[in-house]
Amino acid sequence: MDKRTRVLNAMDKLPVDHVPVGFWFHFDGEETKGEECVQAHLRYYRETDLDFLKIMNDGYSSYPLPDTVKTAKDLWDLKPLGKDHPWIKDQVWRAKRIVEEIGQERCVFYNVFAPFSFIRNGKRNALIMDFLREDKLAVMHAIDIVAEDAALLSQLLIQEAGCDGIYYCVQGGEKDRFTIEEYKEIVAPSDLYVLEHANRYSDYNIMHCCGWAGAKNNIELWQDYPVKCVNWAVFVEELPLPEGRAFFGDKAILGGFETLHLDASLGKYKGIMYSGQKKEIEDFTRDTILTFGKRGLMLGGDCTIATWLDHDRIKWIVDIARSL
Repeated sequence: MDKRTRVLNAMDKLPVDHVPVGFWFHFDGEETKGEECVQAHLRYYRETDLDFLKIMNDGYSSYPLPDTVKTAKDLWDLKPLGKDHPWIKDQVWRAKRIVEEIGQERCVFYNVFAPFSFIRNGKRNALIMDFLREDKLAVMHAIDIVAEDAALLSQLLIQEAGCDGIYYCVQGGEKDRFTIEEYKEIVAPSDLYVLEHANRYSDYNIMHCCGWAGAKNNIELWQDYPVKCVNWAVFVEELPLPEGRAFFGDKAILGGFETLHLDASLGKYKGIMYSGQKKEIEDFTRDTILTFGKRGLMLGGDCTIATWLDHDRIKWIVDIARSL
């Protein structure tokens, strides 16, 4: 079975010869730009021989809010960027270049942040929360504008660049940020706008329930979002893969490995991918597959891996998965 068929079958919960594997990380420096970024992605995926590629949107994680935005009321002047703006055009070019190189042999997905995250990345997080207290409707207007551009970006990534779908990153659901009612009012409409638009162009969109803050989310906010496959921070949310499959309505699942969080007290990353010996990682991989089953599973991280992680550790996982 070729890699494309394997991943699409896994997302459709059809039989696979073995469980697909995919991990990703944030690039930095010159590898966030232009052809250097393209080649960095290609080198990584050719070295690791993973079953699918997730293109990172490094360099474009912040929505380009005008410098004139100083107060919440300034957000009322925000207008959509449109398809010819470099923020959209350059990301589509990046994706298209990568798809041209390897899109025939494996599935390619592109990282798209939720509109609320794009805005928070464009301004300081605390400032946006201050803006919400100052003029909630102005911030909601801005989120709607960004959602238009995020939806257009998703469409073009699929339609013009040839991506198989988007990897849509939802954030802002931390229990101490919004109440469930506030999130549903302020954030959820923009999430659903982008996802439902992306679903017009692909049936293979993935949702990432981000545990970036290390704090538990009101994960039930995203329980019924319209996606083919779900990825969440298993260890942050304390929601194991088998229970998560039931929680998310028997959707296909991506994840299983703790990859993101730095233990400040120990000065190192937590998770067996960083601390485990080869046999421990192999046993964990084997146990994960045998516990969950091969139907509707893709192995990956709860979020990004550290850039310095030895690629041999990824290959150990790949090799065990392909042996079962």
